Amino acid sequence: MRPTRDLPSLPPLPAGRGLEAAGAGLSLLWVLLVLSDVFLGGETRGVFGWVLVLLMAVLPVVLIWGVVSTLRSVHALRDEAARLQATLETMRAAPVPAQIPAQVRLAARSEEPPAARQNRTTTARPQPEPPAEQPALALEPEEVPPPLSIADFIRALQFPESPQDKEGFRALRLALADRTVAKLIRAAQDVLTLLSQDGTYMDDLPPEPCPPELWRRFAAGERGKAIAAVGGIRDEAVLALTAARMKTDPVFRDAAHHFLRTFDRTFAAAEPNATDAEVAELSDTRTARAFMLFGRVTGTFD
Repeated sequence: MRPTRDLPSLPPLPAGRGLEAAGAGLSLLWVLLVLSDVFLGGETRGVFGWVLVLLMAVLPVVLIWGVVSTLRSVHALRDEAARLQATLETMRAAPVPAQIPAQVRLAARSEEPPAARQNRTTTARPQPEPPAEQPALALEPEEVPPPLSIADFIRALQFPESPQDKEGFRALRLALADRTVAKLIRAAQDVLTLLSQDGTYMDDLPPEPCPPELWRRFAAGERGKAIAAVGGIRDEAVLALTAARMKTDPVFRDAAHHFLRTFDRTFAAAEPNATDAEVAELSDTRTARAFMLFGRVTGTFD
């Protein structure tokens, strides 16, 4: 899913069946014009002449319905883009549910069967209980959101694929309820939106394959050429465009550095609890691709 951009306005078209009716009317008008020429023209036509008449009648009708189909698709895409943008803005503006102050981290991996690993979740480490002599405050207990699973964490980093992607929006809502992960989601959304202004979209930048072991070494703090394969985005034109904007646009530069720091911390917390397959899946999300792009531009993998 590309970040939604403001689209140029199109002339209004008939809604629903009106568009098809317009196409049918134009088609009928054209066929009548051709028939009137055939029967009123008084010309004697051979086989080749009738073939030309048939083509003259059919091809414009096909073109008319091609235009109708294209316009219908364009307006459908505009409606979907508008709904998705409105949904994302609403979710972004919504306050994160209150949590008990805690150091949120992903749960340590346990010796569990493979089937159970699919439901592996993060946990929150509560603060120590106050001393017994400290008077209790008459406050309502704050609601703690459900822990975030590794699968939902990865799915949220990919962002919803379309307005109909219910699973993607479900994972995104859960991620935004986790204060730590929500910071990464919002930082990623900021840089993806800024990149889209230059026509740069993560779906167009498939990274080169990288072994999960190198991502684990990166999470452990290793940097430099030994883990250069982690920066799998190699599109030189996009790298040059992004580097140039980093130099000239301070807002873009600040957003990029904030995103890099946030991704670094969050991935380091998630990595010990993810399988190799999950690390590989995470590394191919839109958020991870943006990290590779900015990491290459800033020299993280040099």
